[in-house]
Amino acid sequence: QVRLEISGSGSVQAGGSLRLSCEASGRDDSPYCVGWFRQTPGKEREGVGIIYDGDGTTTYADFAQGRTTVSQDETKETLYLKMDRLTVEDTGMYYCAAAHLSPSACDAATLARIAYWAQGSQVIVAS
Repeated sequence: QVRLEISGSGSVQAGGSLRLSCEASGRDDSPYCVGWFRQTPGKEREGVGIIYDGDGTTTYADFAQGRTTVSQDETKETLYLKMDRLTVEDTGMYYCAAAHLSPSACDAATLARIAYWAQGSQVIVAS
């Protein structure tokens, strides 16, 4: 069973950057679909950025495109999130997730249905 643990961020000034790490334990050697999600006040949980780590294919939500980087370390045991130009609308709970999925099935909706999840990390963007 995969266990995921998030570290990083907390409170960030508007206009600044968010940096989170998600460390995985219990992975096997097969490729995973891994990614970051968030739930902002009054909204459903949504994907931020997803990686199929078999080939590094990465996709981003529209709101994240151009200001977000999702990446892994060489061991693929740590997943990173960096989001720039934060606004108060980025305040919320951030989660990482992982699951075995085929490349074609590796998307936020599918990952959200079957993933292992980390306990969320609260991010507050102060104006």
